Amino acid sequence: MKKKVDTPIKKKAELDGNTEIMISTGSTLLNLAISGSRVRGGGIPGGIMFEAFGPSSSGKTVLLSEVAGAIQRQGGDIQFNDPEARLNKQFAQLFDLNTDDLTVHEPDTVTEVFTNIRNWEPKGKAKIHGIMTDSLAALSTNMEMDNEDGDKMGMRRGKEFSEGFRKNARLLKQHNYIMGCSNQIRDRAATGPGEQFTVPGGKAIGFYASLRLRFFPPEKISKIKIVQGKEVKKVIGIKARVAVYKSSVDHPYREATLYIIFDYGIDDIRANLQFIKDFTKNTIYSVNERQLDKSIEKSISVIESSGREEELKEQVIDLWEEIQSKFEIERKPKKR
Repeated sequence: MKKKVDTPIKKKAELDGNTEIMISTGSTLLNLAISGSRVRGGGIPGGIMFEAFGPSSSGKTVLLSEVAGAIQRQGGDIQFNDPEARLNKQFAQLFDLNTDDLTVHEPDTVTEVFTNIRNWEPKGKAKIHGIMTDSLAALSTNMEMDNEDGDKMGMRRGKEFSEGFRKNARLLKQHNYIMGCSNQIRDRAATGPGEQFTVPGGKAIGFYASLRLRFFPPEKISKIKIVQGKEVKKVIGIKARVAVYKSSVDHPYREATLYIIFDYGIDDIRANLQFIKDFTKNTIYSVNERQLDKSIEKSISVIESSGREEELKEQVIDLWEEIQSKFEIERKPKKR
């Protein structure tokens, strides 16, 4: 077995006695991209708002559901604002999310979402509770609901988001809530340098979000089976690239690849096996230099049947930390 590297991340955690609670995204690689140099294994800390934005069907709702399920498993309560009324029991069960213990709202307006947050009193005694909104782009303003001047609606919507986040940012921190929001992305005409896209809600969301995760257009994951002598190909999921677009949690601009399988959710084993294979340039999937199989599906089966999920995860964390250690800046401290 390969000797583990004693990285600066590990040393810092040992010296600080770092016991900070982090919530998993369901993806080891995304957890690390978000806060892997802050605490071993990474994840999302409490007391912040994060935004997952990108094109349709790129995995944003899945991410919110994975985070909600992780909070619930740690004993936290979940408020789910679902303006598109898409959350159902069958979908929620994929993420070990108990809908009977959810506080579900189907708000129409921006104002309703923030009113729901202020009026919420979680019953559990966990250190972290969660508020998920899927999606911000589906929310209207009171002006729209009253069929008032359409030219003013966009400006009004931005003001309502700004006011809501400003009034609730401190509340999230005080109660250690994690507020997760999904959002769309819209292209705009190139007018010079800078961002060539916008997100619904104006600049307030980007300003108040401690963490912004940008989802890029996904690739299809297909599987081929022989049925009655015929080759049948079916799309079974997607592969999505996610970038840490903004972060006050840890270093920004890291990226992670998510593999999302339909009727399953984020496939962490698949991503971890692929990460090790890509980095080591092996032709066969492996765990700690023990070869598994050339087939990803068979390798996943071996990992699950032998109960080696944690061993695989720990190797990925060790490897990721080893990579990060190569970029540690060794400079003389500045004079004060």
